[in-house]
Amino acid sequence: MQAAKLELRHQLSGAGMRAYPNIARAWGLTDAQAARLLGTPPSTYRRWKRDPERANLDVNHLERLSLILGIYKNLHILLPRPDSADSWVRRPNTNPLFGGQAPIDRMLAGQVGDLFVVRQHLDAARG
Repeated sequence: MQAAKLELRHQLSGAGMRAYPNIARAWGLTDAQAARLLGTPPSTYRRWKRDPERANLDVNHLERLSLILGIYKNLHILLPRPDSADSWVRRPNTNPLFGGQAPIDRMLAGQVGDLFVVRQHLDAARG
């Protein structure tokens, strides 16, 4: 059972690290910002980005990645134009959750809870 969980985690890690750099690029993130969202040092992020099949994400990284993928998906459902969906994270937002700042500022605060709040906000917007 443990070997199966490790294999699944390895598969999820590779798949996630093949997709995540594309999201980071679409959102205009630097490698340092992308690493911060993922909760990892920039050097580790760059290594995983370079060779996704060797990425070994732990449960925290996978949770963050799941939230980020959900945010990305929700944005592309709510705002069908890719440029609008991808730029939403950088636009100032008057919702009290963001206090006039861009959602990416909240997400870059470094806590997984900040990613959760943004994801929850977009889930609610979808209904």
